[in-house]
Amino acid sequence: MSFLKSDTPIDVLKHLLVIGAGGALLLFGFFFVYLPITTNHGETIVVPKITGMKQEALEDYLDERNLRFFVDDSSYNPTIPPFTVLTQDPAPGERVKEDRKIYISVSMKNPPVIKMPKLVDGSVKNAQMILKSYDLVVGEIQLVPDLAQNAVLKQLVGGKEIAPGAPIAKGTRVDLVVGDGQGNQEFPVPNVVNMPQDEAATLLVGQGLQVGEIFYQPAEEGQTDGSVVKQRPVAAPGATIRMGQLVDLWIAGDAPLKSVQ
Repeated sequence: MSFLKSDTPIDVLKHLLVIGAGGALLLFGFFFVYLPITTNHGETIVVPKITGMKQEALEDYLDERNLRFFVDDSSYNPTIPPFTVLTQDPAPGERVKEDRKIYISVSMKNPPVIKMPKLVDGSVKNAQMILKSYDLVVGEIQLVPDLAQNAVLKQLVGGKEIAPGAPIAKGTRVDLVVGDGQGNQEFPVPNVVNMPQDEAATLLVGQGLQVGEIFYQPAEEGQTDGSVVKQRPVAAPGATIRMGQLVDLWIAGDAPLKSVQ
C-alpha cells in the first residue's frame, strides 16, 4: 500500500501566494480595466455653446460629441427666429459624462394666446403697466373730451373695441382712448362779476365748471365786500369755455381770517 506525501509548509505558502496573486490580478483587471471600458470612468466632455443655434441642427451636432438634448421650455420673442435655442443647462464649458442630456428652451413660432385684460375705467398709467405685464404693446393713446381725466374709456385692437376676456396674442398692439378731463361741451363764459362770492361759486359749479384761485383786493368805491370784481376767463362776447375748466375769481375785501382751533 502507498501513501500520498503531504505538502510541506513551503508548498502551501507557494499555493497561497499564487492564489493571492491571481485574485489581486482579477481585482485589478475588474476595477482598472473592465469598469473604465464599460462605464467610461474618468472620461468627461466639455459642454459646447448651443444657444443661438437652430433646434434642427442640434441632433447631429450633439451626436458627434456623444451628447443629447431635451426641450423643456419655450417662449415667444418677435425679434428671435422660431426654434432658436434660448437657454441651455448645463452651461457651456462645464464637463459632463458621455450621453449627458442638455436641457434647452427654444423660441416659439407663434405667440401664445392669452385673455385680454380689462383696462376700461382704470387710469392710463395703470393700463400701461398691465399691458406690459401681459406682454402686450401699448399703442396709440388718443385723448378725447371727457370729464374723466386720464381714465381709459375704450381699448382697441386694429381700430375695433376688444372686450375683456377676448383671446389676444402676446405682442399685439393695443390702442387706448383716454379722457382729457375737459369734457366736450362748450358754452359761453358765464358772467359772475358783482355777484356775492358764494352765489358765484354755486353758479359756476352748477354749470359744470370749477372755482379756481381766489384773490382778495381792497374794495373800491361802489364795490360790496365779498362780491366778485373780476374773473378769468372774462365773459367777453363770443368767449366760450369747456366743461370742467377753472374760473379764477377776484373778491372785494380782505381775506377771511382762519379760525384758530
